[in-house]
This record gives sequence, structure tokens and C-alpha cells, in this order.
Amino acid sequence: MKAAVVTGKEEVTIKDVDKPAIKDDEVLIKVRTAGVCGSDLHLFRGTHAFRKPPAVLGHEIAGDVVEIGKNVTKVKVGDRVTVEPHIGCGTCEFCKQGLVNICNHKAAPGTPAWIGTFVEYFNAPEKTVYKLADNVSYEEGTLVEPLAVAVHALARATVSSHDCLVIFGVGTIGLMSLVVARELGYKTIIATDIVPFNREMAMKSGATVALDPLVDDVRAKVMELTGDRGADLVLVCAGADNILTQASACTRKRGEIGIIAMITKEIPFYCYDMVFKEQSMYGAMTYETRDFVKAWEMINNGLDLKPFITQKLPLAQTQEALDILSQKKENVVKVIVEVS
Repeated sequence: MKAAVVTGKEEVTIKDVDKPAIKDDEVLIKVRTAGVCGSDLHLFRGTHAFRKPPAVLGHEIAGDVVEIGKNVTKVKVGDRVTVEPHIGCGTCEFCKQGLVNICNHKAAPGTPAWIGTFVEYFNAPEKTVYKLADNVSYEEGTLVEPLAVAVHALARATVSSHDCLVIFGVGTIGLMSLVVARELGYKTIIATDIVPFNREMAMKSGATVALDPLVDDVRAKVMELTGDRGADLVLVCAGADNILTQASACTRKRGEIGIIAMITKEIPFYCYDMVFKEQSMYGAMTYETRDFVKAWEMINNGLDLKPFITQKLPLAQTQEALDILSQKKENVVKVIVEVS
């Protein structure tokens, strides 16, 4: 079968690889669509923490079940599905708490333990497979995974008030977070991004205001809109050098800062505000199963994310798909690769 493989720095090759053989508790999925994610860019650029070339791209997926193992009972051949793309060891302290996302021994697509999703056929344990509603397209089904990242990021927050949220960086995950926050009832949502198209998308998705952090005084605007109180929650979805300092400056006393972005370089952080205002900071690593289920339910129940699908390219043009996102060659939120 065909697969899109990162073979070197910013180099993708379409290769022939073996079709997966499924285990008794697995299903085989004919892949229809796969999404290009920011973590795929890390692999593409050679900065990913544990995925190194050569590696098959992808972990966002939708497709059709074409074969089932003998122990599979909840899905059948012909079902349209998406996949929660991580498998915990099942025995560590984190798996026992349902925290497969931070299992030290979890398997994820695109690693030696599990093939990536930019392939014609993908195997997955039945427990990770979720049926798509008839009204949900393959492209929308592919977005369950990134939406789950946003669901988890907001679920990690413990602040009780939803008066004001600031999102630094409204690319794919920032926009997904905006949508989830809107659904949760945040009253004022302030988005920031240096890209005009991203700010435009944020306003269309429910932001109160969208600011350019290179031009606008973000802190001043936050204080203006909150009566000098500051934001209850700030989500960091980008990796600019001053972004943590700016996030803290915009956060109220006893407010929270959630970091979603995988910042792979050292950046300075002036932490006086964090101490003076007794703020809390947390990381949000992918999602727990309950977050994935919530995202799946939101999309199956009609949440419209179609405007976020800005490009669709065939598997043969995976190199171009990565280049578009990496180089921002076009207005882009989510690039979908159509496998079959």
C-alpha cells in the first residue's frame, strides 16, 4: 500500500509499505482522509521530541472499516469511523487514572509501534474506534482529534468564572479552543495572532476581538475589557519568545495560564506577575479518552467546523500539504489529505 513518509528534513516521499495485519481485537480501516497537524510539522522539520525520520506521517483520520478481528463486537465492516490515536500500557500509574495521554509507554501513530495515518490502510484497536454519524463527512470526522486537544485544554482549567478568556495564537488548535470556549459560555474571548487571516477566522468563530500582538497593546485591551481585572484564563497556542510573560501580564489574580503549544526552544519568562498575582500554570498534553469522547459527540451532534478545512490535497501531494502549512504559502487553518 502507499504511505507518505518523512525521509529527511522537510522531505516527504510516497513509498510502498506493507499493509497492516490486524490482531483479534483490531479493525482495519480504509483511510479516506487524514489531517496535517502541528506535530507533523515538528517531524517534518526535524524538531519532534521522539518521532524521527524515516516515519509515516499523521494521526488524525477518518475512513471505512473493511476488516474486523474475531473478538471485535462494537463495530462492523462498512462503518464510517475515526480513531483516538494513542494506546496506553494499561498498567502504569497514569493509565490506572485514565491518563493515557501521559503514559510513559504509550503507542502513537507514526512510531515503530504503530504506523501513521497517511496510508491507504490503518489498523486500530476496537476500543479506540468511534463511529461517525451519517451527516458527518470524512473531513469533519478527521477534526475530532484536534477538537479533543482543545476540549482537554479547557477541561484542565480549574477557574470557576468564565468572564474572560485570552487565546494567544489562533491557528488550528487556537481556533478549536475558541469554539470550545464559546460552547462553554465564556463571555469575552480575546484572540491574538500575527496572521490577518487567523484573526479574521477568530472573529467569524465568536471572538469578541482579535488583536495583532506586534501592533496592538494586548494587555491594555484585556484590562479595558475586564475593568482592569485581567483574564480568568489564558491559553498559549503559539511559541513567540515573549509569549509566557505576556500571558501572565494579561491574567488576573488567581487566574490560570494553560500551555498547549509544543514550544521546542528555550524562551525567557518574567515570572514576577505569576508570584505577585498568585497565578497558576498548567500544561495540556493531547487529551484523555473522555475529552476525545466529548469532541466526538460535539461533531456527531452537528458542531460545524467545515470553515476550518481550508485545503484538500491527494496523498501524492503530501509534500505540498506540509509546505503549505510550514511556509504559510496560503491562507490556511487545516489541511486535509485525501487518501482514497
